[in-house]
Amino acid sequence: MLSKTLAQTVTKFRPSMLTAALSTGRVDIFNPTPEHAELRKMVRSFVEKEVDPQALEYNREEKFNINLFRKLGDLGLLGIVVDPKYGGAGMDATAAVLVTEELASGDPGLTCSYATHSMLLINNILRNGNEEQKMRLLPAACTGEKIGGICMSEPSVGTDVLGMRSMATPSADGSYFTLNGTKMWISNGTLDGKDTGDLFLLYAKTNPAAKYGGLTSFVVEKGMPGFTLGQKINDKCGMRSSPTAELVFENVKIPKANVIGEVGGAVFCMMRNLQIERLGIAAMNLGIARRSIEIMTRYAQERKAFGKPIAEFGQIQKMIAESYAEYMAGRSYVYQVAYNLDLDAYGKGLDGDGTKLFMAATSKRIADRAIQCLGGYGYVGEYQVERLWRDSKVTEIFGGTNEAHHKNMAKELAKLGRIE
Repeated sequence: MLSKTLAQTVTKFRPSMLTAALSTGRVDIFNPTPEHAELRKMVRSFVEKEVDPQALEYNREEKFNINLFRKLGDLGLLGIVVDPKYGGAGMDATAAVLVTEELASGDPGLTCSYATHSMLLINNILRNGNEEQKMRLLPAACTGEKIGGICMSEPSVGTDVLGMRSMATPSADGSYFTLNGTKMWISNGTLDGKDTGDLFLLYAKTNPAAKYGGLTSFVVEKGMPGFTLGQKINDKCGMRSSPTAELVFENVKIPKANVIGEVGGAVFCMMRNLQIERLGIAAMNLGIARRSIEIMTRYAQERKAFGKPIAEFGQIQKMIAESYAEYMAGRSYVYQVAYNLDLDAYGKGLDGDGTKLFMAATSKRIADRAIQCLGGYGYVGEYQVERLWRDSKVTEIFGGTNEAHHKNMAKELAKLGRIE
């Protein structure tokens, strides 16, 4: 059920509003319609009142705040891009980016779980599932009744996705597949450290002799015999309030009804979802960068050295000014791509890679400057920026490594020849 505020926003929001806004020639790409501005105001208020105050505790204890996460469902944020008939808010990519930026300014770890659930799991089922699957799976995912993610990486397979070893063998009558394999580094893989999460989109090969090994995507649900928690991954550098796990699949029988898309067609499903996935990670970096700038700016005005606020020293001014300029450059890039993104599009990954590549390095650099500005205080958890720095690091790894982005972008640019 949507919150009253978001329900009112959704009722008023129509994609045609973006066209109308564009026709005026005066578009605020960060809030292209009044409905986007209302959404940002609502989420920012929620972050200030409920997300930010709990972040340090859940980070230190490496716990997932499941009750707070489900409040995101109450607010209608988990299904932000989902059609209302499946329980979502029916908004666009800009709304998804906006929500992610705001949440990450308070707790990037919680936001990691949010983006995994909303952009990787829910959006993938929405774009690639059939009507029966969407009606069956999306409502509970949009409320947060069921929480999950995506299973791609394996203990010895990361960027080399097609090297995965998980195998789903079809039954003789074609009514089910028997899945065997292990998946690693799975966000929301466990919610309590004792059992698996609720719902996962999993990639596995179905025919080693076929193109891409017959790579197919399946929905795997908690409680399926043979589906177990291998281990909860503890002592991570960052994103410590987002649970990460190893998941094990031993002769798990998956009904044909849980195949998402065509058998052997998962590469298409995967590529169609990559742009919003990477754009979402870039939006997380925006939240990290913005919060870091706000903290160091405030601290520099309050802290005095040699008889005056350190904000009056050129070295500090340089850190703050350059951070803001870099943040706004990245923010403009991210929101411009979101504004023009067709969530059903395929094969337009250049700027998905580009936004994530740029913002991952930018947010880490800005958080590092914030630590430097705060000195010893920046090095301890109470002042937040050391946590923001730690949380930013993994964005150079998950969702595509920096090196993968370099390769992808160079290939795409070679095809273009000329940049318009």
